[in-house]
Amino acid sequence: MKKLTHFCGLAWKVCPSYILLLALQALATAGRLWLNVILPKFLVEELAWNREAHMLFLLGSLIVLNNVGMTWLEKLMERLLEVRRCYTRHAMNRKMAEKIMNLEYACLENPYYLDLKERAAFAINNQDAISQMILCISKVFSGVLTLLGLIVILATIGPVLLTVLALGIGIMLLLSKKLSGFTVLVSQQLIPINRKFGYYLGLQTEKQYQKDIRLYDMRDMITDRVSRFTRETCDLFDEMNEQAGRTEGSVSALNDFLAVFCYAYAGLRTLSDAFGRRLSLGDLTMYVAAASQFTATVMELGMSVVHMQEVLAFLEPYMEFMSMEEETAQAGAEPLAGPVETLEFSHVTFTYPKAEKPVLKDISFCIRRGEKISVVGLNGAGKSTLVKLVCRMYRADSGEIRVNGRNIYDYDYLSYMNAISAVFQDYRLFNFTIAENISCAPQGDEGKINRLIDQVGMRDKIRELPQGIHSRFGKEYDEAGIELSGGQDQKIAIARALYKEASMVILDEPASALDPIAEAEIYEKFNGLVADKTAIYISHRMSSSVFCDRILILDGGRVADFDTHENLMRKTDSLYYRLFHSQAENYRL
Repeated sequence: MKKLTHFCGLAWKVCPSYILLLALQALATAGRLWLNVILPKFLVEELAWNREAHMLFLLGSLIVLNNVGMTWLEKLMERLLEVRRCYTRHAMNRKMAEKIMNLEYACLENPYYLDLKERAAFAINNQDAISQMILCISKVFSGVLTLLGLIVILATIGPVLLTVLALGIGIMLLLSKKLSGFTVLVSQQLIPINRKFGYYLGLQTEKQYQKDIRLYDMRDMITDRVSRFTRETCDLFDEMNEQAGRTEGSVSALNDFLAVFCYAYAGLRTLSDAFGRRLSLGDLTMYVAAASQFTATVMELGMSVVHMQEVLAFLEPYMEFMSMEEETAQAGAEPLAGPVETLEFSHVTFTYPKAEKPVLKDISFCIRRGEKISVVGLNGAGKSTLVKLVCRMYRADSGEIRVNGRNIYDYDYLSYMNAISAVFQDYRLFNFTIAENISCAPQGDEGKINRLIDQVGMRDKIRELPQGIHSRFGKEYDEAGIELSGGQDQKIAIARALYKEASMVILDEPASALDPIAEAEIYEKFNGLVADKTAIYISHRMSSSVFCDRILILDGGRVADFDTHENLMRKTDSLYYRLFHSQAENYRL
């Protein structure tokens, strides 16, 4: 019930009209069934006794109007519900997308939450669990209403018929519940297989893998994996279908027995008064119809309840995912007003989730407003991790990161993020226009965008494009889409970072794929553009070090030094001195 209440709350927030339409449809279905059981009794009795034409016409008309009118209303509800069902499914997907964008970044690199996200998406997109769940709720509501009316009718004939029907239906429900549990178990086994199947199938179609697949002739190996997971899936489905066949056969046989018993018992009560009050032909008609409908309704209701439990099990990952705490939920915290005056690490230690050793160990340093800082170190020294901590993608194990003297988590998330801009090593440009990629908005300031295009040195290239800054990246969705070189992409990403006008900007090795000269040019250009902003540069190379105010040296997760280029070069036994001279030797022409 807790899960069901949670789900209904989500559905009501997304589309309350859907729930109201379901209730109206349930009432129409129950009303039609009640009248179809009761009205024929009076028609049969009128035919057997009075045979008055006007009453026969009236009763016949009521039966026809009930079926035609209620059926029309049900079909109308179905049409309206189909539209709302599609809307609700997409709205639930949208809610999930919003949740992903509002979660702490650490969750998106945690295997548990990644698996939870996959299972939640699988339930919605592959199992259509949202639509099935709402349909189950409608059937349960309709079944309960119908059942209440039928119980009242059947109770008037005595306890025998109702008792036998209840026992038979109880057995059928137990069989159905057992099948449902087995189906859920098989579905849980299918999810990891399906994920692997989807990955290897995707390798065959996604273009970024094709060069390696063809060069190293990996086709047979990938096809073998796809075939193996296909066989595993088919074996599970065979097992599930075999179990379903046995269960449904038993249920069908028991259902036929109950139907025979209903007709025999009502027939004997009509022919003789040995078992109690003799029934009239109208009573016989009503009780047989009520008993048949009772069996069908209870079975459908029971199957709906069982199916609801099954679908709730499928939806459990979705509801767990949707109940996760959001990073942006900290709206009541202190807003970060004004620029970043100081950034301070105080004895910060950090270990990635599931890792054994810390990446950063007792890190302490302070950066002041307007400083240009270069962070240098070997691979794995913790340079990019430092940036992730500043951007609140992870929380430190111990110590504090302070901005303007306060812990960064004391600040409201959105106001804090507005103060920071970054170009990451794995930055992305999206299938939007150049203008939209820079402004990150449907309608950006075109004057400002054009000024930044000039400043990053992309004006000549943009002029060559037929649609200028309104040209769309990528050809996946637009044949006229554009593809730029790595250096040109880099400049668009820098323009995006500058458009934000944050008081602190970070370059986290975004030009590592470029040659040293091109990288040096980009860093020097960027250094001129950031003007009086606080800037942090991260690079394996020394391109950014010479023109920076100070260089932070990370070695094995610790601060090895923090000084100017000139002072560091005087320390001939330092890591910085060795790195600088080894690179200078390699790059000498």
